[in-house]
Amino acid sequence: MRYADLEKLYKLPFFELLQQARKVHESHWSDSSVQLCTLLSIKTGGCSEDCSYCAQSARYNSGIEAERLMEKEQVLERARAAKESGSTRFCMGAAWRGVRAGTQRFESVLEIVREVAALDMEVCVTLGELGAAEATALRQAGVTAYNHNIDTSPEHYPNIVTTHSFQDRLNTIRNVQDAGMSVCCGGILGLGEEIEDRLRMLEVISEFNPPPESIPINALMPMPGTPLADNKPVDAFELARLIALTRISVPGARVRLSAGRTRLSDEAQALCFFAGANSIFYGDKLLTATNPAVQSDLALLSKLGLEAKPADRSTPAPCPRPERPLSPSPK
Repeated sequence: MRYADLEKLYKLPFFELLQQARKVHESHWSDSSVQLCTLLSIKTGGCSEDCSYCAQSARYNSGIEAERLMEKEQVLERARAAKESGSTRFCMGAAWRGVRAGTQRFESVLEIVREVAALDMEVCVTLGELGAAEATALRQAGVTAYNHNIDTSPEHYPNIVTTHSFQDRLNTIRNVQDAGMSVCCGGILGLGEEIEDRLRMLEVISEFNPPPESIPINALMPMPGTPLADNKPVDAFELARLIALTRISVPGARVRLSAGRTRLSDEAQALCFFAGANSIFYGDKLLTATNPAVQSDLALLSKLGLEAKPADRSTPAPCPRPERPLSPSPK
């Protein structure tokens, strides 16, 4: 969706925007299902990147200790528990710049993926940058979706991260799509961005070919020791407004209410579901930040008449590769 169209929608009165988003949601999603995803950090801390919001960066004194890759059986234990509690997608994150084929740590991750896929869950991973060979290997091992957020606009991105470029993110997404995995890609509100940056972020995401299968919308959880530790909390109405815009701009995507839910009341979360959110991260912890407890989530979904989505290991087939790699178009 073009920036001008997003800007026009953004300026609508709040209830009018939500009404439009609700119509789009109901025309594309005939049921009341919510995808329940569990996220596990399988390798925490010690990352060489300098993402300003991330407590796992080795560059900041955040109190997060660097850990080794979890043992396979530890991961499987958590995956089984997630499945038993209702999650249909198991997401595994590792604090690395990226992975390379032929290395021991990549082979270890592939083995973990194979075992988790055997549990008949959707398997999502986020491992940093991927080349074509690594993306293909992950797909063959059983990964159904790869998470790689663009975080913010191309223009604001250098203010948040300097150790890699916005185009590096897009190149990884292209490799993921070419390998046949679906893309999970969203952003973070509260990074010191302007409204224009949020709209540009959505403009870029909505132009993906094919569109992302899921879009996480995160509200910054300021982490002690990071450069953004003192940033102000994101207003719940601004969060709902962006979820509504995301629903309208990418109608067929699962819009995931992600980090920052601990700061939202049940009523604010209900507003976000009405605006078009139909996926949540589910469980007690979201990488290094707390997440609403399982029973609280189930109780809220029950109050709203929402139900858990069954597992679906299918993935949309990517369209033919464009002549040029993905790149952000000028505003």
